[in-house]
Amino acid sequence: MTRKDPIILMADIIDSRKSDQNALMRTFKRLTEDVNKRNKRWLRSPITITLGDEFQCVVKNTSKAISIILQLEERLIVENAGFKLRYVVYQGPIDTPINEEIAYGMLGEGLTKAREALESSKATNSRYAIHIHKQEAAAALTASMSIYQNITDDWKLEKDHALICKFLDLKDYKQVAEALGKTRSQIWKRHKNLKIEPYFAIKQVTQYIADQV
Repeated sequence: MTRKDPIILMADIIDSRKSDQNALMRTFKRLTEDVNKRNKRWLRSPITITLGDEFQCVVKNTSKAISIILQLEERLIVENAGFKLRYVVYQGPIDTPINEEIAYGMLGEGLTKAREALESSKATNSRYAIHIHKQEAAAALTASMSIYQNITDDWKLEKDHALICKFLDLKDYKQVAEALGKTRSQIWKRHKNLKIEPYFAIKQVTQYIADQV
């Protein structure tokens, strides 16, 4: 292991077989293509769907890997995609040249270990596994993403999707109340119950930790 080992990001769809396969794959493909375009300069090898319900890529640094995860998570919420992703960020060697066009045809311990870590995480309730050389940072990122998951997994999108989207867009409960024609008191209570302030706080903390790696 060296400090220059690349950062590999892998993800798969949780319980993909329970979903409408065609609709799921259209959404998955569209979201990954969009995130690819938005983050092109930070991707050493682009997000590539590999096994239908999985993707992999090589990212320039841990900070951008976490940023991509948070972007995807918010897009899945906003679009009410109907599925969730499980992620692994793994730092390890890739022996073959990094393919800058598509994340295929590369070999190395890092990719093997990343896939093993993704498989192992299926036995846990956590949707985020961080394995980078700086172990204290990895533990802190894993902990902060656990808090993030605790908040978002509690959201009932079938009931509160429109309201949550307004909070994600406007942040300020007073602006949300005005936009929805509700009283500030009503929206403040929902803001508190949905833990919107902690949501933005843990996003900020998580990104800050990743930026320091």
